[in-house]
Amino acid sequence: MTKTKQIVYSAVFLILGVVIPQAFHFIPIGNTGSVLLPMHISVLLCGFFMGPWWGVLVGGITPALSSLLTGMPPLQRLPFMVIELAIYGLIAGLCYRNLKLKNSIVRIYLSLVIAMIAGRGVYALCLLVATKLLHLQMMGPIAAVNATIQGIPGILIQLVLIPPIVYQGRKSGLFHGSEK
Repeated sequence: MTKTKQIVYSAVFLILGVVIPQAFHFIPIGNTGSVLLPMHISVLLCGFFMGPWWGVLVGGITPALSSLLTGMPPLQRLPFMVIELAIYGLIAGLCYRNLKLKNSIVRIYLSLVIAMIAGRGVYALCLLVATKLLHLQMMGPIAAVNATIQGIPGILIQLVLIPPIVYQGRKSGLFHGSEK
């Protein structure tokens, strides 16, 4: 895949990462973003289709751009989401590229689950470090556990939507060779 195509496709994933969460806000439930995790979808897809380095770039920029344009995520959550989503894009791309499994669906699911665990693990670690450095009483890894529990519907959406999209995108040849 040419550098120009990589930039264009990555820009599309970035734009989707800002636009999709806005569409989810029309769903009449509280904390839609925290429950359905719509921003994660485009970042994970970018990691799978464009590779780890584009995934980390789009994962880091998407929440910052969204916060700048829409106010979501709020500034107090922004640094943590930048790191978490960058890890999602990085690990999804690295795992998908490096796991040598004959069954492509298993490879996709395993890469996705590893990326999701790594992202939330780093999120928890960042909260712990911030809590210790800033002497905060209300944060810490328990906030990551609460966020994970609250985000179970979004996690399920990711597990249902992302693997068939990745499988079909690869099978169609649209993203063939872009993981290099």
